Amino acid sequence: MTVGQLKRLLIGSPLRTRQLAHEKLLKWKALAIFSSDALSSVAYATEEILLVLAVIGVGAFSYSIPIAIGILILLLVVTLSYRQIVHNFPSGGGAYIVAKEHLNTASSLVAGAALMIDYVLTVAVSISSGVAALLSAFPALIPWKVEIGVLLVLVLMILNLRGIRESATVFAYPTYLFIVSILLMVSAGGFQIWREGWHGYASPAAGELGDIASWTAVLLILRAFASGCSALTGVEAISNGVPAFRSPAPRNAAITMAWMSLLLGTMFFGITILASAFGIGPKEHETVVSQIAEHVFGRGPLYYLIQVATMLILFLAANTSFTGFPQLSSIIAQDGFLPRPLAMRGDRLVFSNGIILLSVLAILLIIGFGGDTHALIPLYAVGVFLSFTIAQWGMVKVFLGQPQRKFLQMGITAFGTLITGLVTLITIVSKFTEGAWMVALAIPLLVWIFYTIRSHYTEIAKELRLDLRAQPTKLKTKVIIPISGISKLVLQSISYAQSISDDIVVVTVGFDDEQAAKIRDKWEQWDLDIPLIILRSPYRTLLGPLLKYIDTLEKEKEAEFLTVVVPQFVVKKWWHTLLHNQTALLLRTVLINRKDVVVSTIPFHLHH
Repeated sequence: MTVGQLKRLLIGSPLRTRQLAHEKLLKWKALAIFSSDALSSVAYATEEILLVLAVIGVGAFSYSIPIAIGILILLLVVTLSYRQIVHNFPSGGGAYIVAKEHLNTASSLVAGAALMIDYVLTVAVSISSGVAALLSAFPALIPWKVEIGVLLVLVLMILNLRGIRESATVFAYPTYLFIVSILLMVSAGGFQIWREGWHGYASPAAGELGDIASWTAVLLILRAFASGCSALTGVEAISNGVPAFRSPAPRNAAITMAWMSLLLGTMFFGITILASAFGIGPKEHETVVSQIAEHVFGRGPLYYLIQVATMLILFLAANTSFTGFPQLSSIIAQDGFLPRPLAMRGDRLVFSNGIILLSVLAILLIIGFGGDTHALIPLYAVGVFLSFTIAQWGMVKVFLGQPQRKFLQMGITAFGTLITGLVTLITIVSKFTEGAWMVALAIPLLVWIFYTIRSHYTEIAKELRLDLRAQPTKLKTKVIIPISGISKLVLQSISYAQSISDDIVVVTVGFDDEQAAKIRDKWEQWDLDIPLIILRSPYRTLLGPLLKYIDTLEKEKEAEFLTVVVPQFVVKKWWHTLLHNQTALLLRTVLINRKDVVVSTIPFHLHH
């Protein structure tokens, strides 16, 4: 099987450009493919709140509900802001585009860098947490933790390379299974509370209030709020991928975002209520969702259904990044701040290079951190809340610039800017020593890389800019044909050389006098009116003497260009390549960096 056949087997046949419209997503598929990251966060957001509150004491667990209400208000504000972004910026790009058009280039690049880093972390964290859930059920696989994580990233990469519509169909079923199972658990748990009453955490007694109100406790409650805000990661993905929706794209994207936020808020708040009502707290080897499911359903089929659905959604949460990252990187690449290949669509009308780059970076993170979710989580969420803040500040500028001021919307967005900015600061400060410093360092480093790439493209454009009054002139070239023997391949190369120049010289490298004499005798018998130069090589190297001869000709400057015509035969089977030396390849590699030296390969196709 050839490489091309393997590629077709894995990702399918190429699609025509006009088929792009058919690859656009319906709302129910878009909800699955863009929302898996945000929806999956309900599996751990409540637990993140309780883990921080546990430092204060069990009495502080009752504060999880006010904290959850605060997060719901923030979710509403962010959703309203991003719905405005979807309508005002239908080309996608989210925070990056908003900042570019209404703030400044530096802000847009910070937003782009923050989002790209967060997308990579989303893949690494989601896959690692999904693997951790799998290993809890099958401890024998623990030694293969990293390998399993890498394999899962590769599977997601292949599915996404097949095309956005195909991947959306695959991912829709686990996403909706998770939604239905969690809503069923919340509904059944709510009925149980109504029937049996509240028997969990109560508000702290008056004596405890003084301790909880201490400055340390207040800071911990703020940190619990910031940790719970992990429920909002992935909310921005729809605004980055508006072009992937069926027409009218902005309207469909806005509706999908509303449904995503409604489902996210309902599931998150429901889980928080049930945890508080049933007196459930964090355990070392069992998640909060698992404890709630066991309390509501016991260890029956519905319990295992929820566990399986949770594990699947954690795996598939990574897929949001496989949609958002390539789309965002393509927009940044179109502006010249990332390599241009990232802006190109592949065979299946997806941004293949972006998908592959994301996979490679996520795999490096998984390997570098040993697939440890707890080591990766402190790096998480900093980038996305920084992008939230920049995007909303940009929308405030949009509202300020409109003739008819929308004071309510502007006020909501300004409030969201303030809160997400505070969450960003709290997250960085509270998790700085645990690893957030790496993200704080990586964002400006990536912005520097953006500027470096843009500077490179700008300099090249200046150097290549053509004055249209200039006219081409005919240049003189001297042709050098390096040969190892006299054959049909040499005849073909000379025929080509004669079509571009009358100044031709054939060069061979002789290791000893006997070999050199044989080639000279055969050349004289051929009787061509072309000189043969035999270079001596006492150390049996080919490139050294040849390069020294080219250096000599360059210094003599008998012609404006030197053209090195490299004869090379092409074998029929790939493994035949291993049976021959690669002198032609080495020569091309060395000479490509020479100024005023043109390298031309003349292929001779063998039939055997």
